[in-house]
Amino acid sequence: MTMKSKAGPIAALVAVLALGLSACSQGAPAGNSSTNNNASVGTATGAAPAPFSDKQVHLALIQQSGGGDYFQQYLNGVKLQAATMDVKLDVYDAKGDNAQQAAQLDQAIATNPDGIIITHGLPDTLCPGINKAEQAGIKVVIYDVIIQTCSPNTVQTQQSDAQIASLVLDQMTTDLGTGAKVGYVNVSGIAPLDRRDAVWQQYVAKNNWQQAFKTGKYTDSSNSDSVPLVYAALQANPDVTGLYCPYDELTKACVTALEQANMTDKVKVYGADISDADIAIMSAAGSPWVATGTTDPNAIGAADTRIMFLALAGQLNVTTVDFPPILVTQDMLRTNNITSMSGLRQAEPTLNIADIASAPWIPSIVFN
Repeated sequence: MTMKSKAGPIAALVAVLALGLSACSQGAPAGNSSTNNNASVGTATGAAPAPFSDKQVHLALIQQSGGGDYFQQYLNGVKLQAATMDVKLDVYDAKGDNAQQAAQLDQAIATNPDGIIITHGLPDTLCPGINKAEQAGIKVVIYDVIIQTCSPNTVQTQQSDAQIASLVLDQMTTDLGTGAKVGYVNVSGIAPLDRRDAVWQQYVAKNNWQQAFKTGKYTDSSNSDSVPLVYAALQANPDVTGLYCPYDELTKACVTALEQANMTDKVKVYGADISDADIAIMSAAGSPWVATGTTDPNAIGAADTRIMFLALAGQLNVTTVDFPPILVTQDMLRTNNITSMSGLRQAEPTLNIADIASAPWIPSIVFN
């Protein structure tokens, strides 16, 4: 069977939504402009401490990748929260190149910022730069990298990835039962995906699922790069009944591959993460994407920035922070006519985590 040359309605929706997303940075510093007005800024009730009271604070954000819905929303949250304190923010995007990320970390250190936030990447390539930064007196906050074995003083934040996985895999168990033949689309070596993989292995064993294949690619274009791999795996295993794809760029690849294989009515997809584009795909008629475990990346970006604020002010008394997720199902979206992140936040206000890393002197960001 050959791949169809024309995309079906769901795959076309994925493509249209992808075209609507613009890159946030090209590997050079970026300014503080925001692309999301759906947020309310609270009023600070206390005076800002040093260094905020003494000067304009300078931060750098080093992204392993800025591509895809998740990372663009995270960046939006960082920018909005930084703007509330008139922070100078430089943004670097390594576009999935780990060596480039290490080089950009060195570039950022050379500008002598007050703090550096790093999202994703590999400990081996990041640790030398992180230790160099901290030795220079630069505060570092890491998101979704296991770093504390080589840099024990670095603040490490992450989603509660075990819960993200278990929420959606509980739903998969309810839907498919035991003994099902399933496919798995994930990659190794990425901290949050490795944590979700550990939970997946437990559920496969507990439910006696038959894992027919594991495939997928993590790049700056994970969605488009993974589609042909998933399609080929489906052609070789047309009797699978469920796919677990625990990152939304991989989840979208699963949806597109299923449509190309004419299997959207035979296979259910279980994913991770959420965005306006993801909601549109999940809600579309005939979509196989039935559940996702998720946080709000906008809110996490803002929270990581507040964590950096507290660290700079000497008011942070923890070195690890976990962000709690929720389960979002296709039925929930359709029943409540939820078509956007704004509608989802209204239905699930716990997605707003403005109370995490808050202080009277920090204007809070609440996403609407």
